[in-house]
Amino acid sequence: MSVDQRPADTPEAAGTPAADETPASAGVPAQIKLVLGVLLVAAFVMILNETIMGVALPELMEQFSLTASTVQWLTTAFMLTMAVVIPMTGLILQRFTTRTVFIAAMTLFTAGTVLAAAAPVFGVLVAARVIQASGTAVMLPLLMTTVMTFVPADRRGRTIGFITIVIAVAPAIGPTFSGFILENLPWQWMFLSVLPIAVLGLILGAVKIQNLGEPRPVKFDLLSALLSAIAFGGLIYGLSSLGEAAAGHEPFVEPWMAIAAGALSLGLFVFRQLRLQRTDSALMDLRVFLSRTFTVGIVMLLVSMAALFGSLILLPMYLQDVLALSTFQTGLVVLPGGLAMGLTGPTIGRLYDRLGPRPLVIPGSFGLLGALGGLTMLGQTSPVWFVVVIHVLMSLSLSLLMTPLMTSSLGSLNMELYSHGSAVLSTLQQFAGAVGTAVFITLMTTGATASLEAGADAVTATSDGIHTAFLWGAGMAVIAVAAGFFVRRPATDGQEPALAH
Repeated sequence: MSVDQRPADTPEAAGTPAADETPASAGVPAQIKLVLGVLLVAAFVMILNETIMGVALPELMEQFSLTASTVQWLTTAFMLTMAVVIPMTGLILQRFTTRTVFIAAMTLFTAGTVLAAAAPVFGVLVAARVIQASGTAVMLPLLMTTVMTFVPADRRGRTIGFITIVIAVAPAIGPTFSGFILENLPWQWMFLSVLPIAVLGLILGAVKIQNLGEPRPVKFDLLSALLSAIAFGGLIYGLSSLGEAAAGHEPFVEPWMAIAAGALSLGLFVFRQLRLQRTDSALMDLRVFLSRTFTVGIVMLLVSMAALFGSLILLPMYLQDVLALSTFQTGLVVLPGGLAMGLTGPTIGRLYDRLGPRPLVIPGSFGLLGALGGLTMLGQTSPVWFVVVIHVLMSLSLSLLMTPLMTSSLGSLNMELYSHGSAVLSTLQQFAGAVGTAVFITLMTTGATASLEAGADAVTATSDGIHTAFLWGAGMAVIAVAAGFFVRRPATDGQEPALAH
């Protein structure tokens, strides 16, 4: 039995915004707008922090004398922590008040930022990123759950479209901002510059945010939390260790052992959630997958996130190590794409409210395939303008995918499953991003090593390795193209949220 509440071939499901005729069309209450505004400020600073690392990895490799497969842990550890913490957010958002969750998340993020700025060695910097990620992991599901619960259904697309501005502009500014800092100041200023915004967000939230809804007592299953941590931790560690092994470094644990342990724990985790959800006590309620719309949307988001994060970690390496651009120049190259994605967010949100997801998702998936195909054409003599064009195409394609897929996936669920749906979506997004990062680095390292053994110089070998990784990314995008034809408007899109009046 699907959790969708009316047939997908009804006029509402086919794209007619019947919700315009409901009382939900009255608009978003002022109290909800205020809360969303504060949450967006917090999300901006957290996403900015997450993206400033991409351009900085080559610089940090030199500062700490690290290989690419080792320095990637600054990105992988961040996403891995989020993948471990986010499964618990479904329970956290039900058990604690909005204000308590926000203050706890921002406090963790601020503490991690202070530690990162003061980190004397690479290990401390990784630990600081883990603390930052713990706060970020809670904040993003809190934002999405608030939107899905309290924003009228016929306005969700445009609301998430405005959210897209924040989550797209921050990555657009991040590389340019960090590139400017790295050329003029020590790397610690990447975190010192973010700290005032984090503190301001914490103070603003503590003063302005009021509690929305009522918390309820929910049992915490420790075994589920442990299984979740081992599952996602083992899988990500194993995949990341493959990159170190390919570079000739001996990992702490054999990669295949970690992957096997992670896969086994994941199976046990799923089995336990299926048992616990019968009494509504699951850490992560998997009944969200009974919605076909949710499942198809998740598949497309996973493929898109894996290809995106894998490409984004390799593109700065290509620009700096192959084309010999500076960190600031690298940031300028990726700036237009991020701005294009952010500026089109509200328009795509309004189009979703009018047309539904399919007219946007299908061209977006083809655009992503074309962009990743274009990245396979990069070489040692590629012009910079071509990289800019390809990155803009990728960003616009992701804008066509992200807003419709997130809105339709969560909108297909019953209201009581919103927090679990947000947790599942955010967990698998981060997991896919971490897998994409680890796999692309492994493919790049393997290809570069083979090229070196064939007698190529270091620059040529790096270019060959990056080409191999991008080729696999284009192959992954084919899955998104096929899945795009199965996306439908959610059947519960007309359901009126709480506090709609």
